[in-house]
Amino acid sequence: MANGKGKMDEMTEEEKKKKKKKKKERKEKMMKRTIEEIINNYKNMETSLVNQLLIQTPAHPPTTGAYREGVWKSLFEQIIPHKFCIDQGVFIMDSYGKISAEVDLAIFDEQYTPYIFNYGKIKFIPIEAVAVVIQCKGEKLEEDVADEIKDWVESIRDLKTSLKSVARVMKGVIDNNPSKAKGENEDICKKTQTSTRPIRILCSTKKEDIDKNIVNLFDITLSITEEDGLKKTIHKKCEDYKCEYDYWYEELNHYGLDRFEKGEGYSKDIIIKSSLIDKNLDGLKVTRNGKEIVIMSLIFQLNQMIMLINNPMLFPHEAYTQMFKDIILKQLDKTTSTETSKI
Repeated sequence: MANGKGKMDEMTEEEKKKKKKKKKERKEKMMKRTIEEIINNYKNMETSLVNQLLIQTPAHPPTTGAYREGVWKSLFEQIIPHKFCIDQGVFIMDSYGKISAEVDLAIFDEQYTPYIFNYGKIKFIPIEAVAVVIQCKGEKLEEDVADEIKDWVESIRDLKTSLKSVARVMKGVIDNNPSKAKGENEDICKKTQTSTRPIRILCSTKKEDIDKNIVNLFDITLSITEEDGLKKTIHKKCEDYKCEYDYWYEELNHYGLDRFEKGEGYSKDIIIKSSLIDKNLDGLKVTRNGKEIVIMSLIFQLNQMIMLINNPMLFPHEAYTQMFKDIILKQLDKTTSTETSKI
């Protein structure tokens, strides 16, 4: 120890600097190599994912379909923050009494939003909680299934969120119902979130180009290339926007306000506009040697889209309670009228 310390003392300041520099270079080289290996890991993950998706049981298509849903689910579980839950075979509903077709995979908030019904594998989730819906399909994606997929998408598009929520926020306890906000301070009434909708993703093992009538129903498609690689496409529909983020902010947080009745208080006047400049999701795409590293790009692009929604809408307890009360009342009226007619 003494000899080692003696040698250190004998080193000149210049030698000490060189030693420190070499140590720093070795550390930087190691970190760079680690990052390169992370990139390689993602490419290996893509290969593994595609190999799993190509496994099938020809005599039992439903078994293959359920298996592939599980494979896709494992992918999203690896890339979505754990504040969200990912589940198979769920139904989404709204406080207006509408229910979606069965959703293969849904990504939704389980931290702040209650289930409408949750028992075993039977789950009914409020639309306010849902960030992403995923349709999983095999190789058969021809025109003859376009109507079936369109009906599926429409069953989700038809769902409407509600602002009839009461919650404590930084400024105090607020009632979000826009129909009760008339005459109040205009700035307080304005909102960054009025009516959310889930991001729609199509996952398919089809290698050829998917029919445009189907593709246009979704925001993102994931499929397999002819070379057994993974392919991702984000479908842009924002030509009229200077910034792609502005489009997604309005599309995902202020969706279909014209669907609401006038008396409900929904209008573009209560929207807080986005003011982002020159932002687009292509900027979050990662490529190497001209080829996209799909899973890595998906992590950044999909999570950025989800972050534009950020937290789920505050759960409108009043709206769902009123829906169930109205249905119970109708049942009672029907029972009463039936009994009266028997007398």
